[in-house]
Amino acid sequence: MPSTPLLDQIHEPCDLRRVSRESLQQVADELRRETIDAVSVTGGHLGAGLGVVELTVALHYVFDTPHDRLIWDVGHQAYPHKILTGRRDRIRTLRQPGGLSGFTRRAESIYDPFGAAHSSTSISAGLGMATAARLDGIERNVIAVIGDGAMSAGMAYEAMNNAGAMKSRLIVILNDNDMSIAPPVGAMSAYLSRMISSHEYRTFRHIAKQLTKAFPKRLQQAAARAEEYARGLATGGTLFEELGFYYIGPLDGHNLDHLIPVLENVRDDAGKGPVLIHVVTQKGKGYPPAEAAADKYHGVNKFDVVTGAQHKAKSNAPSYTSVFAKALVKEAEIDDRIVAITAAMPSGTGLDLFEKAFPERCFDVGIAEQHAVTFAAGLAAEGFRPFCAIYSTFLQRAYDQVVHDVAIQNLPVRFAIDRAGLVGADGPTHAGSFDVAYLGCVPGMVIMAAADEAELVHMVATAARFDAGPIAFRYPRGEGVGVDLPERGEVLPIGKGRIVREGTRVAILSFGARLQEALKAADEITARGYATTVADARFAKPLDRDLIRQLARHHQVLLTVEEGSIGGFGSFVQQFLLDEGLLDAGRLRLRSLVLPDRFIEHGTPAGMYEEAGLNASGIVRRALEAVGHDRATVIRPVATRG
Repeated sequence: MPSTPLLDQIHEPCDLRRVSRESLQQVADELRRETIDAVSVTGGHLGAGLGVVELTVALHYVFDTPHDRLIWDVGHQAYPHKILTGRRDRIRTLRQPGGLSGFTRRAESIYDPFGAAHSSTSISAGLGMATAARLDGIERNVIAVIGDGAMSAGMAYEAMNNAGAMKSRLIVILNDNDMSIAPPVGAMSAYLSRMISSHEYRTFRHIAKQLTKAFPKRLQQAAARAEEYARGLATGGTLFEELGFYYIGPLDGHNLDHLIPVLENVRDDAGKGPVLIHVVTQKGKGYPPAEAAADKYHGVNKFDVVTGAQHKAKSNAPSYTSVFAKALVKEAEIDDRIVAITAAMPSGTGLDLFEKAFPERCFDVGIAEQHAVTFAAGLAAEGFRPFCAIYSTFLQRAYDQVVHDVAIQNLPVRFAIDRAGLVGADGPTHAGSFDVAYLGCVPGMVIMAAADEAELVHMVATAARFDAGPIAFRYPRGEGVGVDLPERGEVLPIGKGRIVREGTRVAILSFGARLQEALKAADEITARGYATTVADARFAKPLDRDLIRQLARHHQVLLTVEEGSIGGFGSFVQQFLLDEGLLDAGRLRLRSLVLPDRFIEHGTPAGMYEEAGLNASGIVRRALEAVGHDRATVIRPVATRG
């Protein structure tokens, strides 16, 4: 454990405000060491948090949190914030079952006024809070801290445009932690920032504006433009000034002597209109391994603090993400019309491998999922074969574009949906729970789900050769099940599933990566005397109607199993059976196993699926209930196959 004598005295931000200004850098140093040590134990997001240590100290030192609202965009940069706001004693439970969330969360602390796990929401939320304070007649500062990556999303500019037009009192901190979008920071920049944020300067500016009112209107406008552009040339903030923000910066985000005077000036000068303070920080600051490899230390497993080596569980199976990426590269080798698109997640989606092979055919559009989908639609309209690789939870942000720009025009955009199902430590904000339901209701959409990594290879090949309209395939986070991989994928017949094993009494129709759990469950159910069929649906849309008819007519019980919400695959099967009259006689007992109608908190994937009733034991329980097996019978744990 690191030595942290000053940090040990800080339990809430009010304790921090009693520390002398000369000691604040020591507090920051201790906070950085504590953050490194805590994340080494739990794993999680590291680089972004280390980059905002001094900024976190300065914000809580200057502003009266929680009365003043401090909103962290995305939230993974908020670990130091959690330590300073009464959660240090639980910081080593980060992302663990029953522990602290890896993101800000309203239910967790009064110091988290707004939950954040997807990016670019902080300015919109902050504007809402600032407006609420004005309507309630409350004097309150609202501060939104947004990273430069999040500034690539249109929502941030929509909010800034609205804030500038409303002239709302809002403070935005632009944490520029990838590349500076303004002149280099230094002593001159710090001096200019202090000067233009000071009450004296802004008072002089106000007097000058009053004086120019005596000028003809054309000269008034020219004078205002000259003043804005002079400051823009000196500081680099012309863009933000045009959006209606008073720009200050850039500042060294690791220099408390530069940060605190500017924050105090802004706090004490309750001028009209929103303010943007541009700070430049370094991801991984203060921890050499993270400074040297910001991408690898953005999100980490448990690691050795001394060496920086991350502890990764050994696996004989490749990850689904890498299987997708390698399969796509193979398809692109024989088809030069294949292109790949990611929304700021090249390594997370595996497209960094594609980019190395085909740099001219891989496009990272930034945190802009809406644009990514319509960009793909434009490529498809010109005869290319775009693969839009986006996490299930992030694709939600582009739903309107999926419907209007892709589906209505029946354009063959391929959606590679990573992180389908429950994802573990990232929790409900990142769970891929809804994509089957929200895509399945869209006419013309083809939806596949991979039961294992070999099936994923086949689905990549199928999507590559499918030009009849939009097609999506989903796959989970983590490693595959260890099956042999084909050299190249085979094109699957659209809308056709497969029988994996045959029985006579119970049928389990699995859609997606729960197939292995279904097979384990079938062993147990069969051992209880109910011979069980297991089928892999492969497609949620179009359904394999012949397969479903066969299962319905020759079994007493039919269970559908999926890693998604109600309204998805099971609902499609039920609608088909109703339309076919196969449920009219009441002979068939149908059960749909889906995620429960609530958000499941972060934990291990296995634990989360057990809670959802979507593991082998849960499937056995529902099957035995359906066949009328003695409900008092204790269901023993299901042994692992192999």
